[in-house]
Amino acid sequence: MARRDLTGAVDFGHLESYAAGDVALIEEVLSMFREQSDLWVRLLDPFGAGDGWRDGAHTLKGASLGVGAFRLAEACGAAEAGASAEPGIKAVQLDRIRDALAATLADIAAYQHELALRSLKTP
Repeated sequence: MARRDLTGAVDFGHLESYAAGDVALIEEVLSMFREQSDLWVRLLDPFGAGDGWRDGAHTLKGASLGVGAFRLAEACGAAEAGASAEPGIKAVQLDRIRDALAATLADIAAYQHELALRSLKTP
């Protein structure tokens, strides 16, 4: 857990291990996740087609696993499995995903801020 980790939504040790400690790679992965997560969530329309819902949930689940956001991945996995559920159930799942995503993005921002502070201290 990063010193500035706010919620514990992301296992940064997992990400650091996965990236073999390459800070530039970690920054790139986190930045891509932040930019693209909004696009994936837009596919999660409780009243839309099940295929779009399933694709959005599956893609966000995979990306979440890659960065170490396991609670978000779990919420996406449940949504993916429930692609044929009623819109009311999907709306509840979407709320759960949005809450987990918000915590994930807050922790990523704090982690990236910490990396930026470290870079200021390094000659």
